This record gives sequence, C-alpha cells and structure tokens, in this order.
Amino acid sequence: MPFVSIDVWTIIMQWGNLLILMWLFKKFLFKPVMAILDARNDEIKNIYDEAEAVKKDAEELKNEYDSKLNGARDEAEEIVKFAVKNAKISSDEIISDAQSKAASIVERANEKILIERKKAVNEAKNELSDMALTIAGKVIERQINSYDDKRMIEKFIEELGDVS
Repeated sequence: MPFVSIDVWTIIMQWGNLLILMWLFKKFLFKPVMAILDARNDEIKNIYDEAEAVKKDAEELKNEYDSKLNGARDEAEEIVKFAVKNAKISSDEIISDAQSKAASIVERANEKILIERKKAVNEAKNELSDMALTIAGKVIERQINSYDDKRMIEKFIEELGDVS
C-alpha cells in the first residue's frame, strides 16, 4: 500500500460532494444572505433618497423664507417711505397754517395799531383844539382886534391841520 494513492472514484465523489455543497450553499445560504444584503442596500438607498428629498424641501423652504423676508423688508421700506411722506405733508400743512395765522395776527395787530394811532391823533387834536380855544379865549380877552393874535391863531390852526 502506498503512502499516497490516487483513487479516481474518491476524486469524483469529492467533486460531487463539493458541487452539492456549493449548490446547497447557493440555495440556502448565499441567496438569503444576498437578499438580506440587497434589502439593506435598498433600505440605505431609500434613506439617502429621503435625506436628499428632505434636503431639497429644506432648501425650498429656505428660499421661500428668504423671498418672504425680502418681501417683508420691501414692504416695511414702503411703509416707512409712506409714513415719512405723510409726515412731511402734515408738517408742511402745519407750517403753512402757522404762517397764515401769524400773518393774520400781524395784520390784525397792524390794524389795531392804526386805529390806536388815529385815536391818539384825534385825542391830541381835541386837546390841541381845546387848548387853542382856551388860548384864543385868553387872547380875545386881552385884545380883541389885535392883528398878531389873529395871525398866531391861524398859524396854530394850520399846524393842527398838518398834524392830521
């Protein structure tokens, strides 16, 4: 008996056993393991797809938020411009009203001053007339036919006429 011998039937049986084991492994081990791995790959792919979809939704929401924020800023600027414009119009109206009232007050004050001036002039004329009559009376008492006295009275009356 030799130490190493080759038996053809043993080799064929071993090859047959190997083929049967490979077929059994393929049917009962590799297919389920591959199915599990494929399911895991599909699950991971779905997770990545969902993450990508969530990322796109977030970007869309961010863009929408940014556009709304810009729109709100523009609207706020318009409101401020409108308020400033209305304030300017109101201030112009108040200033014009105040100027017209001030002009009216000045005009009434000038009218009162003229009236008071006329009153003062009339009072002065009345006092001067009274004084002239008093002087005339005294002159008449002193000298009735005096030419100088008559001339002085006429001059006094002319001066009264110039004052008015």
